[in-house]
Amino acid sequence: MSGVFQVESTIGLAVYFVLLAVKIFALGSALMYSRESYEAANKLTKTVWCVILGLGVVLSFIPLGMILNLVAAIAAFVYLADVRPALAGLTRRR
Repeated sequence: MSGVFQVESTIGLAVYFVLLAVKIFALGSALMYSRESYEAANKLTKTVWCVILGLGVVLSFIPLGMILNLVAAIAAFVYLADVRPALAGLTRRR
């Protein structure tokens, strides 16, 4: 029976690290765009997104439970699915 718990623990750890990587990537991406880009895309300000995503990364290291980690992951996915494409559509990369 301990083999089942070992597999479950391994999968949980893998999911934790994948979600942590997503949150770190979202925060790095949020830092790359200018304040004006956020205003032009009609999204929350750069400061607000950086605080939300930064808190999400920090909360990942504090053992407060899966709920806060899940909320932080959802915020990162919202940024990556909605805000980042809007910002990327406004700016040209050379």
